[in-house]
Amino acid sequence: MTADFIYDKEFNHITYTQYEITQKEFENCVFNHCDFTQCNFTGAIFVDCTFNHCNFKEAKIGHVGLRGVQFNDSNFTSVNFAMTDQKIYEFHFTNCLLDYAMFYKLKLKRMQFTNCSMVSVDFMESDLTEALFDNCNLRLTVFSDTDLTKADFYSSHNFSIHPVKNKIKKAIFSNENVKGLLEHFEVIIK
Repeated sequence: MTADFIYDKEFNHITYTQYEITQKEFENCVFNHCDFTQCNFTGAIFVDCTFNHCNFKEAKIGHVGLRGVQFNDSNFTSVNFAMTDQKIYEFHFTNCLLDYAMFYKLKLKRMQFTNCSMVSVDFMESDLTEALFDNCNLRLTVFSDTDLTKADFYSSHNFSIHPVKNKIKKAIFSNENVKGLLEHFEVIIK
């Protein structure tokens, strides 16, 4: 074990400096009310960690490993996830603010977004097979060349998904939100 490996710790009300997290590995840790604003996460690894009420606004999430990570009640405004480590990863969001976040070209199979604000999020060319969007606001979120096979949008709202420009086979929608699929065809639904 090196000094850069942190196991089974709880961190409360800490404001991290820009490079304080780089090149560190955290396993089975909990972060409560921590501020990572504009932090650089390059080379950081988080395994089986939970983040509660944390601020990641404008953080640099490049080349970070996220395995078995749960984010709750946290702010990710304008965070670019496009450079996250894609080898072994799993992370989910509950009650998070993800407005203007970018998930461009990521493999996000079985990703879970629950009660999240996701205004103007970029999912271009991502794989969201079997993803769950549970009660999420998807206003102006971009789905283009996105694989949404078996994705669940049943309880989400304000989305606009072009069915010809995305894979939507067996995706789940409700009668109330199906208009988000048809608006590109300029049909009138009464």
